[in-house]
Amino acid sequence: MSTSSAPTLSRRRVLSGSLGLAALLGVGSLTSGCGLLGGAGSARTLRLVVTENAPFQEPTQLAERILEAEGWEFDATYVTDIIQPNHAVSNGEYDVNFFQNISYLRQFNEDNDLDIEPIFFMFEQPSGIYSQGYDSLEEIPEGAQIALPVDTANNGRGIRLLARGGLIEIDESKPVAALSVRDITANPKNLQFIEVDQQSVGQIYSDVDAVFGFARLLAEIDVLPEEVLIMESAEEALPFALAVCARPGFRDEEPERYQALKVPTTPRRSVSGTANTSTVCSPRPSTETSTPHGSR
Repeated sequence: MSTSSAPTLSRRRVLSGSLGLAALLGVGSLTSGCGLLGGAGSARTLRLVVTENAPFQEPTQLAERILEAEGWEFDATYVTDIIQPNHAVSNGEYDVNFFQNISYLRQFNEDNDLDIEPIFFMFEQPSGIYSQGYDSLEEIPEGAQIALPVDTANNGRGIRLLARGGLIEIDESKPVAALSVRDITANPKNLQFIEVDQQSVGQIYSDVDAVFGFARLLAEIDVLPEEVLIMESAEEALPFALAVCARPGFRDEEPERYQALKVPTTPRRSVSGTANTSTVCSPRPSTETSTPHGSR
């Protein structure tokens, strides 16, 4: 499994009015003049590429209101792709992106010889195994089809949960972010694993026996967190905290933009509706803690 391929990117215009949204001019290499282009921007412009999923829109739109009140032009492009946003930031087409967890970022950097880095942590969302047809892990039948994210970091999260739930056994010496189906040492129910783009889990939810899914994505198809068969603990989810990411040196080379992105602390809510009073953007504490090895 790899994060190095570059599928067609789709995006929707979500913000309007004074926001000069970048145009999607085609597909292919970002360095060839095609693909996701953010434009040059002015000294008071912040260019962001962000996933269109609802939980990402709330803090983005909050930042928009605050920054525009301070005289910034806020240009945002909303996408469904999880490959090109890192290339777009690396190439300087956008200042920052907001779509990925830090373990995915680490794997992406390794696969693509990039050095994108997190500059703010946003929130972590425990994920779990969900099923439309079964109410418990014990009910999952022989030969059941289980959908897992294709990217290595998130694939391992699903495999770990299945092992914790007693459906499979795994090589416990492997860090979670490096686990794959090759590390399954026992599969007594002969489960079949289907690897899909992490953003597509909701689309295939009803077509398979169970999925490893992010609560924020499954909520979009009205699957509630309490329907989960087995959920990550907060400690297990922490190394997969979501982050705002930029090219190396952004904080030092663009100090005004970096400081502008430090939007104030505000109460937030998780998908389940539980109050969360963490900051919208928490400054990255250190390089050593930003991309932990092991356990979106």
